[in-house]
Amino acid sequence: MLTAKQASHYQVQAYSRWSPVFERCCLLLSGDESYQRAAADVEMVTGLKMSRSTHQRLVQRQRFPDLEVSEPSEAVEEMSLDGGKVRLRTAEGEASQWQDYKAVNLHGHGVAAFFQQNEDLVAWLKTQPLGSLVVCLGDGHPGIWNLFAQIADPQNRLEILDWYHLMENLEKVGGSAARLARVRGYLWRGEVEQALAEFDDWQHPRGDNFRVYLKRHCHRIVNYDYYQREGISIGSGAVESTVKQFSGRLKLPGAQWKRENVPQVLKHRSAYLNGEFSRMPWQT
Repeated sequence: MLTAKQASHYQVQAYSRWSPVFERCCLLLSGDESYQRAAADVEMVTGLKMSRSTHQRLVQRQRFPDLEVSEPSEAVEEMSLDGGKVRLRTAEGEASQWQDYKAVNLHGHGVAAFFQQNEDLVAWLKTQPLGSLVVCLGDGHPGIWNLFAQIADPQNRLEILDWYHLMENLEKVGGSAARLARVRGYLWRGEVEQALAEFDDWQHPRGDNFRVYLKRHCHRIVNYDYYQREGISIGSGAVESTVKQFSGRLKLPGAQWKRENVPQVLKHRSAYLNGEFSRMPWQT
């Protein structure tokens, strides 16, 4: 092992048995698969053994770098937010607990996730080079829009309700297929008042609920046809895909996580998804 003085000279971790490159390879593997699988793959590829628990400790002691937009001159012009679930470890005999985390996708610039750290999420987003007008995409969950409201001033923020989520809610209304088709056409062009008028002569709880939904999000229902033709995103599919990518690590068969370890696991997965392990070395 290297002493602290030797490690300082070579700019590596002191008192470590592993080289920075080897640790980087271990982190790369465990960022995409279980610690047990990573341990087996490392041994197969290198012939060196690192136990499952050592892989886990390696992750927990890292200081993963914050995401930096690759080109500072390229401002973030679109972002989307969504929630995911993580299974927490409980005492033997107790039912599993599933808790929420928030994932964010800076369209084309990177991803991140935060576990019950909304303040950290907002603070992190404010450090990004945001454009003069930022498109904010999300579903109908009020928690998403509450977070967007803290990121940029109203005049610098364009909120868009996910078109596909909007259509899912329309399909729940049921009733006349002709009416639904007309409403879909109105909403595609952002004509909310005309869409609402289609339900004036149909008193039904499903129709009433949809009217309330439209009124709540009317300022987020835009001319989707125009925006799509202009190349502006109208759906939050990017962040939904991001949540699935985080779930690909968090929801491995049988996976349960200690509550205090979840934030670091999310940072690890973010670093993997953002390609951080292929960049210049960063301090451990």
